[in-house]
Amino acid sequence: MAIRGAQVIILTQHLPSDPFVVDYIEDLRTSTGNELIYAEQVDLSSLYSIRLFATKWIDNSPVRRLDMIVLCANTQKPSSSRTSHGTSEGLQEEWQINYLANYHLLSILSPALRAQPPDRDVRVIFTTCSSYIGANKLDLKVLEKATVIQHSVDSSSKQKAKTDPESLVSSSSMYATSKLALMIFARSFQQHLTYTPRTDKQNNPLPPPPARVLVVDPGFCRTPGTRRWLTGGSLWGLLFYLITWPIWWLVLKSSEQGAQSILMAAMEANFSGVGNTAAVSLDEIKKMAGENSDMTGRMKVGIEGGTLLKECKERHVLRSEIMDEKAGKELWEFSQRQIEQKEKEAALLRAMEKKAREEEEKKKKKQSKTETSIEGKRKK
Repeated sequence: MAIRGAQVIILTQHLPSDPFVVDYIEDLRTSTGNELIYAEQVDLSSLYSIRLFATKWIDNSPVRRLDMIVLCANTQKPSSSRTSHGTSEGLQEEWQINYLANYHLLSILSPALRAQPPDRDVRVIFTTCSSYIGANKLDLKVLEKATVIQHSVDSSSKQKAKTDPESLVSSSSMYATSKLALMIFARSFQQHLTYTPRTDKQNNPLPPPPARVLVVDPGFCRTPGTRRWLTGGSLWGLLFYLITWPIWWLVLKSSEQGAQSILMAAMEANFSGVGNTAAVSLDEIKKMAGENSDMTGRMKVGIEGGTLLKECKERHVLRSEIMDEKAGKELWEFSQRQIEQKEKEAALLRAMEKKAREEEEKKKKKQSKTETSIEGKRKK
């Protein structure tokens, strides 16, 4: 994307001033000949970090242009790990990073997407995995217990995590569930962008934004994350991986090969939402698209039409819940409640920690004054 002249903003969990990030950005600028490459900090394992970045983006003046979001970050514990660790807000890591963080980020950034003019080709790209096919059916009551890890605070204001043994799920099971939830949300977010009324400062109705939500399955690739999962995070597993490397080289794609479907979603002209409603009449659109259009005349493509991209081809989704509006609404409301609750708890925890730090500083200052006073008396 940078080689084609795009301004690229890379979201990283590290500070932009981190030496590794600085060197990485400079290398990218040099290799692509594009100086418009930047890094900004967003830690997907922290709802607070996501809110800080997204609200800063929304509140920026003048408004920052936003043409595309590529959501390709995810995590999965090695196969030897039966359970997942919790995040700072007390949520299971796979659930928060793979799904809830994306929901939180897009729900805040949606005004920036919906505010784009109708002549701008806006796209939101989700990456998924074929594991969503074997995911358990989303039971929100069970999911709430399985994704929450209780935090308590001791006298030194340090977090302690407690997990209900009955609610433990394997890392691979939660990974698949998070990918299924992500795809259900992707379709719901497309409907949110399309059918949420837009108004200008004079409260005049505006046409829906031409934003397209696309889901991509890059397939199994020889990435560091895949290697870590296959080796189980152990030295013996790494040794086995190195011995069997020729097999993995044949079976798994390179990262460049896996990226081709993402690049197709980003640049293929057929996925553009620009001009699809005004070019021809509604009857002509329905005649050309059949059932793949709605009453507004929009051509249903991508996840809105029930397809995802894999091997640079459109394929139908294989779980009925993804196209179920009721399931999408329930998941949306559940995610919203979970974020609100965890953000309140995290805010309270930060306030308690801040108070503890202030009290500790007061004690140190008082002790320092006492020692200074005693030392002065001794000198006299």
